[in-house]
Amino acid sequence: MADTTSLKLCDPAGLAGWNVSRPIVANEAGDVETTAPGKPSQMERHVPVSADIPVPDSGCQKSSRQTSSTVKGAPKTGGERADASARPGSKHRHKSGKSRKSRTHSGTSRRPRVYAALDLGTNNCRLLVANPNRHAGFRVIDAFSRIVRLGEGLSHTGCLSDDAETRAISALKICTDKMIRRGVERSRLIATEACRSARNGDAFIARVKRETGLKIEIINRKTEAQLAVAGCAALLCPESQRALVFDIGGGSSEIMWLAHKGCDYEILSWTSVPVGVVTLAEKFGGVQVTTAEFARMVDYVMPYLQKFEDEFQISCELKRHNAHMLGTSGTVTTIAGIHLDLPRYDRSRVDGCWLSGEDVSAVNKRLLDMPFEARKEYPCVGADRADLVLAGCAILEAVRLQWPCERVRVADRGLREGILTTLMRQDETFGMDCDHRSGNHRRGPFRRRAGHSGRSRNNKPKQSN
Repeated sequence: MADTTSLKLCDPAGLAGWNVSRPIVANEAGDVETTAPGKPSQMERHVPVSADIPVPDSGCQKSSRQTSSTVKGAPKTGGERADASARPGSKHRHKSGKSRKSRTHSGTSRRPRVYAALDLGTNNCRLLVANPNRHAGFRVIDAFSRIVRLGEGLSHTGCLSDDAETRAISALKICTDKMIRRGVERSRLIATEACRSARNGDAFIARVKRETGLKIEIINRKTEAQLAVAGCAALLCPESQRALVFDIGGGSSEIMWLAHKGCDYEILSWTSVPVGVVTLAEKFGGVQVTTAEFARMVDYVMPYLQKFEDEFQISCELKRHNAHMLGTSGTVTTIAGIHLDLPRYDRSRVDGCWLSGEDVSAVNKRLLDMPFEARKEYPCVGADRADLVLAGCAILEAVRLQWPCERVRVADRGLREGILTTLMRQDETFGMDCDHRSGNHRRGPFRRRAGHSGRSRNNKPKQSN
């Protein structure tokens, strides 16, 4: 991603979400994952996925149980059947009852360009495949998520283990098959903290290339922060001029301080904390967590945040600009699911909802009071994240203590959505129905302002040293 940080978010439904039938458990990205690391998940069995879900109302709701709403004029979602007309080779029905293939104005068959975004993290391997779409920015046509715990034991050994590598490669082979089957033409495949920090990270990436054919890019922390913001920026509240965005990952956590007005946002400063849910749980334990142990986790994270605060004085700015927090991670989506008392994880209710400080504290207490076995059985936690969820809650609690803020908006979207949006904007296909072969582009309703190229201004964010 470019070195610039001021971007457009003119499209009210721009960073379109996606939906999966029968979601069971929120994982690190808010996708569904029902099995132990390395085993097939509910997500893998339920394919193809096809949906376009408009961004929730971006107004500053005060009710913590306010759920996402549909943008006026946007299409209804209906999974595979509702999306049939958007798929390559699909047929439309004449009034006479006869069918014909979708065509462009030039008369040639129209097949939207296919994009893919893959995020290989410390805990999860995740893939989205999408087409540009004039109604929702882009439409996801396939998705995959598996907990692989690539960073398991990394904090102790400094290296990726053979078992972790094997689990990850098994998942990546499935991603390769999906991208081939979907005819992906443009993609960005990234790896984050586990591969960045492991001594054998480069060797693992080379092994991936040999065994799967995938060329994965180990991105730096700045790029990760920028992509996280790009993936969830459409949820910034228009009534606030500032926002603190956080992404609690498996091996690191990124925090970004944003200024935004109308359709523009700018990353004023950012930091990457080398602490995530996997590393913190391995250091302090995640199975039997007492209130005292939870407090020690919070205390461990605080000095990293204090350094960022000392440099940029964000606390004062939070009050001055009526700012809010925006969280994109499995931790915050899990907290939202528990707060909403969901019998099973439901992305349509979680993405875009608001939490108060009291809501977050109440969920923390509920989780601390639960025995480990109860956490494993809890619908929005599950066996695969039961030992990680309190570590994530501790990181969020440290963020809230450092920067007291009564409004937290939940984003079930992140790096993959940021990648897709960036790629399509580079190709000028975002928000269009596009036949790349004939050169026909049909712009959707979400357009850039006249005279604006869609690229960032050259202001560079300040990074905490």
